[in-house]
Amino acid sequence: MDTNDYLEVFLDESNEHLQSMNDHLLELEKNPEDLDIVNEIFRSAHTLKGMAGTMAFDDIASLTHKMENVFDKIRIRTLEVSEDVIDIIFEALELLEEMVGAISEGKDGNKDVSHLVSQLEQLENGTSSAPEPDKNQENETSDSMLEIDQYQMTVIKQAGEQGYTPFQITVTLSEDCLLKSARVYMVFEVLEHLGEVIKSVPAVDDLEEENFEQQFSLILLSDESAEDIKVGIHKVSEIEDVDVFVLSINASEKAEGEAEDKKDSEAGNRSDNDDSANQDKPNNKGKSVSSKTIRVSSERIDYLMNLFEELVLDRGRLDDLSNKLNNHELSETVEHISRVSQDMQDLILSMRMIPVEQVFNRFPRMVRGLAKDLDKKIDLEIVGAETELDRTVIDEIGDPLVHLIRNSVDHGVESPEERKRAGKQEEGKLILRAYHSGNHVFIEIEDDGGGINREKVAQKAINNGLLSTERAENLLDDDIYQLIFSSGFSTAEKVSNVSGRGVGLDAVRMNIETLGGHITVESEPGKGSKFSIQLPLTLSILSSLLVHVQNETYGIPLSSVIETALLKEKDIMYSHRQKVMDFRGKVVPLVSLQDAFDVPDSERTDEREQPYESVVIVKKGERMTGLIVDSFIGKKEVVLKSLGDYLKNVFAISGATILGNGQVALIIDPNALIK
Repeated sequence: MDTNDYLEVFLDESNEHLQSMNDHLLELEKNPEDLDIVNEIFRSAHTLKGMAGTMAFDDIASLTHKMENVFDKIRIRTLEVSEDVIDIIFEALELLEEMVGAISEGKDGNKDVSHLVSQLEQLENGTSSAPEPDKNQENETSDSMLEIDQYQMTVIKQAGEQGYTPFQITVTLSEDCLLKSARVYMVFEVLEHLGEVIKSVPAVDDLEEENFEQQFSLILLSDESAEDIKVGIHKVSEIEDVDVFVLSINASEKAEGEAEDKKDSEAGNRSDNDDSANQDKPNNKGKSVSSKTIRVSSERIDYLMNLFEELVLDRGRLDDLSNKLNNHELSETVEHISRVSQDMQDLILSMRMIPVEQVFNRFPRMVRGLAKDLDKKIDLEIVGAETELDRTVIDEIGDPLVHLIRNSVDHGVESPEERKRAGKQEEGKLILRAYHSGNHVFIEIEDDGGGINREKVAQKAINNGLLSTERAENLLDDDIYQLIFSSGFSTAEKVSNVSGRGVGLDAVRMNIETLGGHITVESEPGKGSKFSIQLPLTLSILSSLLVHVQNETYGIPLSSVIETALLKEKDIMYSHRQKVMDFRGKVVPLVSLQDAFDVPDSERTDEREQPYESVVIVKKGERMTGLIVDSFIGKKEVVLKSLGDYLKNVFAISGATILGNGQVALIIDPNALIK
């Protein structure tokens, strides 16, 4: 089998199972007695082990196999959930993520997992709080029913509702059988085509290592007959005897089971959405369930988006031609194409939208580890994880959020002793929140820590030469707080593994502004801080206001535009030799785009001789600026294209677009022009 054909599926499903294990492990730490959580982790580990084995990723298979054994011990209550168990499993998860990540980068994914395998084996063998079952006694089960735990009983009941019969099978190998593990493997291979094995005695790892005499037993769920099962197993060589019978349940369990079966069956008939029924494997048998989703690679969606961007350009060209020719039928057709293409645009953009959960879900474990390193108690609350954002933005926002969360954990939330002295609960609160607002997504990181020390920040800024003492005294708190985003700025008294190296927040601001967003900070001493990130919903197609500046055409993202105005000469004022205007009681600075971009004068003077200035008022957070242009053209959907490697970091320009008439228009980054 060429495993390369299945590599993409393996990576997708492996990441899903790793994330599921991570989330459920965090829940298990809070609810160590909840066996449902244990079963979820066990199933994920079991599935990942099988996939890794099929793909010949032996280190992943080896590690997940040992994790599976540990959770099997927890499941049958011979091992208790402790902090040591959680720590070792988390360490194993981190190593698994590294290996899967390496495979996605084209590497072989091999790692030295021996130290973790050893630790997991110690948990499995040495930390058991209950006596181990006698293997010799377990092997003598040909004439007695195997013990069934609650989880297996539930699986058997649900399989029975779907027409499957539980069989107990006892296989006896020949006395002269040399490769017992090979015969076991061949028996399992036969049974996998006949149904599903849910239990073996001895356990699978003992069978693989030949830790049994000549006999082993299984429980199989199948819709085949006992005779067909027996015939199938007998096809394997060196089998001396096969005993197959329908599994019986003891009287007390049966009476209780029948009552619950009836109740569950009636409930199942009323609703097809029962979570437990949907999650258990026997549900995959019997009636086929049609899938409502398909996996599509991100490259295909990107390619579709590129094709549609070309369509948007042609749509603009058709609009221009329609207006020039003034043909009624052509205008109607173009209008219809515009409506259809707008619907297509919304659909394609929605396909690129991904819940921010894909970024947020890495942080609970990170906060847990940081809190442990810093001897702090922190409760992380995630709000709005279902909020969707463009995949391009999702790919880039992870690192800035890591910096901000580490900053809040280290600098924001105090130690339990400090919080107690301040009259707070020992456990700090950290909230990670996401929500939509207009054409933007807001992500907020809020803590109930000590807040930002204004005096400390101001003094550091003075020492770094960013401020004079006089100016520092006159600045508002919000302006002082913005200084923490300056390059090389840090108020940490000592360098740690978490923060305090003088890097991080300046890179955060740079990354966010590169995405077309911006970041603000609010803080109250003793109460906590809140960092707010504003991001565009999408980066590729955006609504813009086209304007004329002499012979040039520029696009201003509508998401930044508050209002347009025609300003008379007498309404223009000066403050510190800077042009300003009065905008609803606020003094707003004015910036001429002709001056900012050094646009040469054109021969067209009619617009310049008009007795007013055309102004576009843009906003960044609480700050506003009026951009002086020659005239407004109107709203247009444009395709934002990068300027390429040769034109990096052009001041106040975020990209370019091609208009319907073939002209190239630059797209302005208003954030760079706001004063």
